[in-house]
Amino acid sequence: MPIAEIQDEVFRMSEFREGADSAFVYFFKRYHQSLAYYSFRLVQDVQEAEDIVAECFFKLWQRRLEFEREENIKAFLYVACRNACLDYLRHIKVRSIAQQRYFDQLLQAEETILYKIIKAEVLYELNLEIELLPENYRRVFRMIFFDHKKTDEIANELGLTIQTIRNYKSRATELLKTSMIKKGLSGAMLLALMRMLNNP
Repeated sequence: MPIAEIQDEVFRMSEFREGADSAFVYFFKRYHQSLAYYSFRLVQDVQEAEDIVAECFFKLWQRRLEFEREENIKAFLYVACRNACLDYLRHIKVRSIAQQRYFDQLLQAEETILYKIIKAEVLYELNLEIELLPENYRRVFRMIFFDHKKTDEIANELGLTIQTIRNYKSRATELLKTSMIKKGLSGAMLLALMRMLNNP
């Protein structure tokens, strides 16, 4: 990490521990969206996910004197969200199929949870970049990776050839990989991205 970035982090963490609102706002803006996405994927309820994230930030603020580095804040927020989601799923009387699946996954090894955390962050950043794709690429990419439709299904639906759909998918994937790499993804996040794009 460049010296200037280290100095910025040291200053920001000092401000945060001293209770500066601006420092709290920085961390809220930095992590809120990906945490909300992560929580929603687990509890399958938008309002509950937002409530969980808000509570996690409240706990972070209460314990701000405990944190020395930003990576500690990030880890705390995700672990707190994971635990809150697990508590929510444990206590609701009737779970949907999706909720039951995520509940079971939350009980698995921490490595699996870590990957899901990284994947949530990658998906948030990826969605921002998808919106910048040309319309045809964007539409086909979403149908493949989010609607889980097959190439021939999309070709029939859009009135295009299978090869055209493959070309759109390939070009969209390359554009997204390039833009995400330029964003400076960490090795773990880049690996998660590659796994997602190679296994729609």
